[in-house]
Amino acid sequence: MEARPENKWDVVIIGGGQAALATAYFLRRTGLSFVMLDAEDGPGGAWRHGWDSLRLFSPATWSSIAGWMMPPVQEGYPKRDHVIDYLTRYEARYQFPVERPVRVTSVERINGALRVHAEQGHWDAKAVVSATGTWSNPHIPNYTGTELFRGQQLHSAHYVEAQPFAGKRVLVVGGGNSGAQILAEVSKVADATWVTPTEPLFLPDDVDGRVLFERATDRWKALQEGRVIEQPVGGLGDVVMVPPVVEARERGVLHAVRPFTRFTRNGVVWPDGTETMVDAVIWCTGFKPALGHLTNLGLINDEGRVEVEGTRAVHEPRLWLVGYGEWTGSASATLIGVTRTARSTATEIEQFLATAEA
Repeated sequence: MEARPENKWDVVIIGGGQAALATAYFLRRTGLSFVMLDAEDGPGGAWRHGWDSLRLFSPATWSSIAGWMMPPVQEGYPKRDHVIDYLTRYEARYQFPVERPVRVTSVERINGALRVHAEQGHWDAKAVVSATGTWSNPHIPNYTGTELFRGQQLHSAHYVEAQPFAGKRVLVVGGGNSGAQILAEVSKVADATWVTPTEPLFLPDDVDGRVLFERATDRWKALQEGRVIEQPVGGLGDVVMVPPVVEARERGVLHAVRPFTRFTRNGVVWPDGTETMVDAVIWCTGFKPALGHLTNLGLINDEGRVEVEGTRAVHEPRLWLVGYGEWTGSASATLIGVTRTARSTATEIEQFLATAEA
């Protein structure tokens, strides 16, 4: 391989979590030079910020990225720390070139390349993979009177454990898996009310992440072949009945109410005009893609996304986006689901650079 000028690479991967690692795994097999720029202080990506009791809802064998299986756990589903340990060992196993903590601030076009900027300097690349995920961009919906409310508000991104809410009146807002799992935990120590926009969808007790991934794969294959398939309800947003959620159902707390209309200084007002005093609100309302570093390129649309074909940016041929959700590939924001798009991304980059240099 020819000598490479300092800080000039075939590929720069922005991120260090599961999507970045899966992409790096396939890029290593191409022989292209690459570097990973991770804003975190250590391995694990967004899993470093999950709450203490967070569990996967798939067995370890169905929660692995390409090349090396996640070690099994003794019982139940893997905990957050097990996932972090797996990703840490995965990164070391393949000796990926990771620089951290490096928070990318912007990407700009230069002659025949993209320049990736951070406080520490810049890296020039013939191709860039953005794999920053969504964790650092939590979404909190707008409510009238939010600024009046004197109680505590935090997003699930910053939730750690239930104990600080002991004895308090708490609203858990959001109908997905994080809302159900956090409600199950907080309701043990607090007067907790679950607020969801519509009635939550609960999967059968025997349906876990493995089944959901199989369904997502079937839908993807059908889409590729131009077929429409009828499947039982079950998307990645439906509530998986992990043991803490089942236990909450048995305690009779797994029921939700429709949203309040506005905040007051001390609580919230419901559609019928009644007011409830509230000490804290935990927002389990999801995330938006963390794409602030791409603002300069003028690619981000009104939905906060970049228009892509597969994972490649339509209006910037040197940019790929991996792991942000369904718009960057079916199930691509999951551990097992990102493999497909990581593989295709590495292949496309290899072909693009070969053609560009031919």
